[in-house]
Amino acid sequence: MKYKWFEKIERSANVRGLINWFTLATGFLYGEFDDRLDLRSALQKVLKKPVPKHINFWFCFGGFTFLLFVINIITGILLLMYYRPTIDQAYDSIVHITNNVPFGWLVRGFHHWAANIMVITVLIHMLRIYFHGAYKHPRDMNWVVGVCLFLLVLSFGFTGYLLPWNQVSFWATTIGAEIPSTFPVAGPYITYFLKGGDSVGQLALTRFFAFHVVILPWITVGLLSLHFLMVRRLGISGPL
Repeated sequence: MKYKWFEKIERSANVRGLINWFTLATGFLYGEFDDRLDLRSALQKVLKKPVPKHINFWFCFGGFTFLLFVINIITGILLLMYYRPTIDQAYDSIVHITNNVPFGWLVRGFHHWAANIMVITVLIHMLRIYFHGAYKHPRDMNWVVGVCLFLLVLSFGFTGYLLPWNQVSFWATTIGAEIPSTFPVAGPYITYFLKGGDSVGQLALTRFFAFHVVILPWITVGLLSLHFLMVRRLGISGPL
């Protein structure tokens, strides 16, 4: 009969063995790739860059926002495995994900809270940029790209809110889709496009789903790439 302390040692030994095996495997793969592609010097050129001394916690909210975006992409892909974008099955699929799919409640919770927190972090990031005057020339173009990314974040929230297809999301989307109707000339056409008709139904759910999972992510990835390239080119702005 094994003692508890011996079982702990055995388990820890197994964990250490797994870690050692993973380290050896990744080291072997990295060594083979590095031997052919010279990854070490390439990574040093891309990643080795001095950080200005004035950088503090408030400069990190852009990175926080990007991390939350990546979390939403990963959890969104997992949710797509079970979600069904039809008015007859959307709500039932959400209930199934939450109650029956292993860790479905956790994945959905991560997706929900990461989306909400991302709105806060991007607001803090933009306020920091504004009050530090980092939007001025030569970074004014990057500020415009950042504003477009902020609008995309809000669009993600609006299009994703309808997908559970419950009473709250249905009526919130109905009210939200009516707001553009007050715009001159193009307003009624925008409302009709969002609804797909006179009321929110299957066509509206299909369009919101398409925007949320296909159109908006690709536009966001493109603007993020441009945003990062300009940050890399111009560097981090200095103090006032």
